[in-house]
This record gives sequence, structure tokens and C-alpha cells, in this order.
Amino acid sequence: MESSDKVVETVIVGNYVEMETEGKPRDIKSKVSKFFWHGGSVYDAWFSCASNQVAQVLLTLPYSFSQLGMLSGILFQLFYGLLGSWTAYLISILYVEYRTRKEREKVDFRNHVIQWFEVLDGLLGKHWRNVGLAFNCTFLMFGSVIQLIACASNIYYINDNLDKRTWTYIFGACCATTVFIPSFHNYRIWSFLGLLMTTYTAWYLTIASLVHGQVEGVKHSGPTKLVLYFTGATNILYTFGGHAVTVEIMHAMWKPQKFKAIYLLATLYVLTLTLPSAAAVYWAFGDALLNHSNAFSLLPRSPFRDMAVILMLIHQFITFGFACTPLYFVWEKAIGMHECKSLCKRAAARLPVVIPIWFLAIVFPFFGPINSTVGSLLVSFTVYIIPALAHMFTFRSPAARENAVEQPSKYFGKWVGTYIINIFVVVWVLIVGFGFGGWASMTNFIHQIDTFGLFTKCYQCPTQLPPSPPPQLLNATAPLPPPPANVSLPHHHIHSR
Repeated sequence: MESSDKVVETVIVGNYVEMETEGKPRDIKSKVSKFFWHGGSVYDAWFSCASNQVAQVLLTLPYSFSQLGMLSGILFQLFYGLLGSWTAYLISILYVEYRTRKEREKVDFRNHVIQWFEVLDGLLGKHWRNVGLAFNCTFLMFGSVIQLIACASNIYYINDNLDKRTWTYIFGACCATTVFIPSFHNYRIWSFLGLLMTTYTAWYLTIASLVHGQVEGVKHSGPTKLVLYFTGATNILYTFGGHAVTVEIMHAMWKPQKFKAIYLLATLYVLTLTLPSAAAVYWAFGDALLNHSNAFSLLPRSPFRDMAVILMLIHQFITFGFACTPLYFVWEKAIGMHECKSLCKRAAARLPVVIPIWFLAIVFPFFGPINSTVGSLLVSFTVYIIPALAHMFTFRSPAARENAVEQPSKYFGKWVGTYIINIFVVVWVLIVGFGFGGWASMTNFIHQIDTFGLFTKCYQCPTQLPPSPPPQLLNATAPLPPPPANVSLPHHHIHSR
């Protein structure tokens, strides 16, 4: 068995190592470029997963805690963190299975990035491919929309001279530059910096809230309504459902079969950021968070807060690229540009992908509620239900289980334990995530539309006070002085009539 495993590993890695070692850098400039720009190690994958998993959602988790209450908020984070790690593991197993089968057939992936819908197509057929493609693309599109909305929401707390809609126009143009980043190989330095940025922001939120202390008369009344409870729960489902780009990250690795535990390790680190920050902000501000979905809005302005806002803006630009790059690949394949060697031609071909994202960010600027809606309707299927079902159907026959490239660990109870866990994931997410979560988040989302309207200019902005009247107008409203003694008022003429 060990020798066959070694053969499999060689098959999986063969073409990939060839592809990456062709034209090795010979001068210092090329070596520096490779160091910053071209990553494919286990560490690169860990940074990519951890950086991509928590971005703007870090700022909405205190809002979720106000809906759920402290205990439920903590438990849901731990539970969905484990659930997300399990389905990311399933996706990695299916990727390795698909790639091994294809490379045994001498398929060359030298200029081709494997994506999730292709894995489904190769293992289960075109119907699975179509469903996977529809959910994945829609989720990634709205994931990119959320990053744009978050950019506008955050910059407003530094510069409120422009409304949030105008900031969305500006950041839409900035984020469009991600068309020039070829693939996930080239996110090496960005992933590293992105994780540093979220780490700073999380600990800023934690420390600033503790230093600020509890506001006067603070209340922690959550959970109060089922609608709010399940809305908060689905935002956390969304938080740990960032593995829609797992296949692309794996494909960017030199040895993709080493990915199995990476997402779990990334999740464990992310929990050290999300739990303290959400708990501390909720402790300090309590129910005030119910009307403030962005945690920055309640903390007093300071150089530390401004730094956190700026770092989150840069990180959201990076996360926009993470969410949008798989969409770029799908579009390139659809129009026959995916294997084009010219970066400029590919960048120009990718631009139409950004336009609908830009438009949707202007239509639905509901920072916070949109996360829960996307979580319940899209994330629930894309990264929880479909991978669990796909794994069960791929290995449903005894022959498929016997010849599987990766056998389930004895710690999971081999195949029986794996199937039990998969069935639990499907049933739980279908009922709680999609069912109750969909009802609650859509109810909340419609409430936002009714309250603020589509295309709202400045979502949840503080009400501007009317300008003070000029001094002469102020004097005009003062009581008139009494008339001189020799002047009589005409009121007696009125009575005489």
C-alpha cells in the first residue's frame, strides 16, 4: 500500500514540479521576484486560507454577538469552525482524487487551473458541474460585492466628506486592478500582509473595547428574537465558509495532497482573532451593536482606529482579488482566453467580470445583513452541503472506496464514520443554515430595503444635523419689544367690527 501511495504522490506532483521549475530564475532580480510573487508551499497555502477566511466579517461579528448573545456567539464560532474545516478537508480529498485520475490519463495541467466545478464534472458528471458552478460563481460574486461594500463602509469613518455610495464607485475602480494578478501563486506577499492586517485589527478591537470600558447603562439582552438569532448564526456560517476557493489554492501548491489539515490550522488561528474581538466589543457596547453592524462605528476615533481602518481597506482589496480570481478563470475559460500567455490580454478580457459586482455593491449596500443572506442562501450549499454530498456519491460504490487515493482516517471512524459526519453536515446546514437562516436573513434583508431603500446613498450613516440659522434669524425669533406709549395697537378696531 505504501509503494502505491508513493506512486500516486509522484503522479500528482509530477507535472506540477516540471511546470514550476521550467526557466528557473538565474539573476537576483528574478529570485527576488520569485520570493515575493511566486508561492506554492504549505506555508503559502496556510497564509492564503487564514487571510481569506476572515476579512470584513471581523467587523460584523460583534453585531452577530448582539443578536445571538455571548454564549451562543462563542459556541457557533467553534462549531462552524469545525464544520468548515471538515468540508474543506472533503474538497481537498475530491481534488486529489480527480487530479490523480486525470494525470493517470496523461492530462496536462501546465497552463490550466483546476476549479471546483471541473472536479465535480470529472467525478460525478455534468449535472453536478452545473449546480456547483452556479452556486460557486454566485457566492464568489456576492463575496466580492461584500468586500466593496465594506471598503466604502470603513473609509467613511476616516473621511465622511463623501457618502458611502461615492466611495463604492472609487473602490470599485481600485479593485478592478486585481485583473492583473494572474493566479493564486502570485498572492504570496499579499496573503502574508493580509493576515498581519487582520491580526492588528482584531487585537485593536479587543484592546480598544477593554480600555474604553462598558458604556453607561449597557445591556446584553440577546437573544431576544428568533429572526435576529438565526441571522447572527448565519453570519458566523458565512465567516467559516471562506473555502469556496480551496481548489484554486490547492492547485497553486507544489504538493496539493499536503493541504488536508491546513484549513483546520488556519481556522484555529482565525478563532484567536474572532473570539476575543467579538466578545470584547459586545461586552463594551452590548445592544447598541444591533443598529451598528460595523464595529468601527462605536469606537472613538484615534490614530489606532484610523490605522485599523486603513489596514482593513488594503486587506479588503486583497480579499476582493481572492474572491474574484476564480470568477476570472471561469470567464477566461468561457471565452477561450484561459491559456493565453499575454497577461495584458487576459487582464482586458477579465474586466467585464468586475462591472456586475460594482453595480450590485451600489444596489445593496447593506453591510452586515448581506453577509447573513449570502451565508444562508449560497454558502450553505456551496461549501457545506454540495461537498458533503459529492464525497458520499463519489465513493458510494465499494470499488470506489477501495481504490480511493485518500482513505479516511481511523480517527473519523473510516468510511462509516465519514458518512455519518457527512449526513449530519447536510441535515444540519439544510435545516438550520438554509431553512431557519434563510428565513431570518431574508426577513432582515427585506427590512433593510424597506428602511433604507435600494441604491441608498449612505447606509447607517449618522443623521446630519441641520445647519444653525444665521444670527439675524435667531434675533428675529426673539419676542418683540413692547410698542411705544403713543402708539396704539389696532386690536380694538377688530373687536368693533
